[in-house]
This record gives sequence, C-alpha cells and structure tokens, in this order.
Amino acid sequence: MFIVPLVILIVCAAAVLSTIYIVPQQKAYVIERLGKYNRISHPGLHVRIPVIEKIVGKIDLRTNQSVLAIDAKTQDNVTITMQVAVQYHVDGTGAGYHLQAAASAPQGTPMAPGAPVPGAAPQVPGVPQVSVQARNAGIYNAFYILSNPVEQMKAYVADALRSSIPRYTIDEVYDRKDDIANDVQHIIAATMIGYGYVVVSTLIVNIELPRDVEAAMNEINTAQRKQVAAQALAEAERIKVVTEAKAQAEAAEQAGIGIANQRKAIAVGINESIREIRESGMTDHEANLLFMFTQWTDMMTQFGQNPSSSTVVLPADFRETSSMFEQMLVANEAEDAQR
Repeated sequence: MFIVPLVILIVCAAAVLSTIYIVPQQKAYVIERLGKYNRISHPGLHVRIPVIEKIVGKIDLRTNQSVLAIDAKTQDNVTITMQVAVQYHVDGTGAGYHLQAAASAPQGTPMAPGAPVPGAAPQVPGVPQVSVQARNAGIYNAFYILSNPVEQMKAYVADALRSSIPRYTIDEVYDRKDDIANDVQHIIAATMIGYGYVVVSTLIVNIELPRDVEAAMNEINTAQRKQVAAQALAEAERIKVVTEAKAQAEAAEQAGIGIANQRKAIAVGINESIREIRESGMTDHEANLLFMFTQWTDMMTQFGQNPSSSTVVLPADFRETSSMFEQMLVANEAEDAQR
C-alpha cells in the first residue's frame, strides 16, 4: 500500500527537479519551447516547463582562441604560410546591439543586431531594457546563424589576408606584421559582430617561408654581415696605417730637429776649436789635418765599441800601424796640388 504513494512522490520530486536548472557564471543557455526559440537564460537559478521547454544550447561567453594557417602570396611572388591567432568571444555584453548594420549585414542574417529578441522581457516604464535585449541579441545570433564559426571565421581571415599581403614584399611583411594584423582585425571584427562574435585581437604569430627562399635570405643576410665586417676591418686598418704614418712623420720631424741641433753644436765646437788652434800658432792646413785625424780616431773608437759593425777600413800597408794617417795626409796634399 505504501508503494503507490512512494512512486507518486518520486515522480513529483523528479518533475519538480526537472523544472529547475542553474546557469553557471560566464554561460548562457538557449531555451526553446516546442521547438521554437523562447528565451536566453543568464547565470543563476531558473525554472522551465518540463517536456515543453528544452535547453538546446549552452553558450560559453569566455574568450576563445583559434590558430589558423593561411597561405598568401607577396608582391615579389613568394608564397608564405602565416599562423594567425584569432581571439574572440560571443557578444554577451551588447557590443553589437547599437550597430546599425541593416545595410551592411551579410545576406542570410535572420536578425539585425539591434532588433528585439523574440521572447525578451516586455518594456517596463521607467526601467531600461536595452542591456537585456543587447545581450540576448548577440547570443541569439551566435547560436542560430553560424553552424561552424571557426571555419567561417577562417574564411574571412584568409580573404582579408589575401587582399592585404599582395601589396607588400616579403621584407615589408615582416616589418609591418602588426599593421597587417590590425587591418585584418578591423575587417573581420566588423563582419563577425553581425554574427554575434566579438573579435578581441588578431595576431600573426609566425610566418613560414619556403625552404629555398629562407636559405637564400639567410645567405643574403650572411653576405651583408660579412660586407659590414670587411668594411669595419678595412677602416680599422686604414686608421692604423694613418696613425703609424703620423707617428713616423712626427718621429722623423723630431729626429731632424735633433740632427740639426747636433750639427749646430758640432759647428759651434769646431769654430771654437779653430779659434783656439789659431791662437796656438798652427796654420789652417795643419788644423785641417788635425781635425781629419781626430774624426778618424773617433770613427775607429765607435767602430770598436759597436759589436754589430761589419765595415772595416784597412790600411794599404800592413807593415806599419801609422801608415793610415800618413796615407790620408798624402791624399790630402795631392788633392790640394790638383786644385
């Protein structure tokens, strides 16, 4: 007898529990009544009619990222593969609600972003309802318009890139990568907002080149660096040579000054010696002979003191050690006679 009431109690509890559902934070549930859109439930506790109303969609409002591989050809006919990271989320904040996209909305859009959502709460006087309608409009479009948003977004990104990349050379693509990404983001953001998706950012994370093109670019870079290095070495060598030449010129100048001073001092010394010799009563001829002998003895003294000397002045007659000076006297007398 207690079985029937127990079964009834269980059925009633299950029916009550089936009417209650909880929407987590950053989620939105799409509710249909008898197969037709009815409303969108936001985070919190909600009640639905069992069997008649169903939860047909659970929309994630967090930001997602998809990495797309897109091929494009540059202005200098180089086919490159770009890894494009697209960050996007469902328009659950009403960002596209106020856009007047009636003229620019893609064909097949069942509802303009600013149109009221079927089943939305009625307008209460004095209570703004714009935010609720805006949130529902973005979620409604994201769920009912696109069946595969990632693939369709990839098509828009590919179209935007293949329209932009041919205007740049391969070097310009690397230099203006961020500008190209911003241009692509503006294009696809304006398009995807009509489908209920907000494109947060578009990043070109990698650019892949054909192997032969990459090898050629590396060789060009290596050659340019070698050229710069060779120019730097040549400049360093030029500076070294110029510096050494300046040093040698300054040394030669100082040596010339020293030699000039030395000769001046010698001339002064000789002048004083001649004056003293004349005062002693010697003739000019005898004085010249004395100077020649003195210079010869000085030369031989320096020759003996320098162990690396290789020049030897030998007398014509080895029988007498004094013949060298006598020969010099005879040679000097002969020269005077010829004059």
